[in-house]
Amino acid sequence: MPAAAKKPAPPVRPEIRSVLAVNLIALRMAREWSQEALAFEAGLHRTFVAHVERQGRNISLDNLEKLAVALDVQTYELLMPARLRAPRR
Repeated sequence: MPAAAKKPAPPVRPEIRSVLAVNLIALRMAREWSQEALAFEAGLHRTFVAHVERQGRNISLDNLEKLAVALDVQTYELLMPARLRAPRR
């Protein structure tokens, strides 16, 4: 019996990390928060927030949700290009 062939992983869309980074930075700056302040509000480490903003870390859904709650936005909004997001009131 032949060995099961491994299914190749789907290609990573690097632009999604860029979208997340741009949104995090814009929302954080709109609140005049430092990375440290955002990390504190989200219950994450400052260096983790910095790595996500630099697109250097993959992020779990749990941490994505923590950031969204801290920034008072819906989780999915962090992954939407700015031109598609509804303006905040």
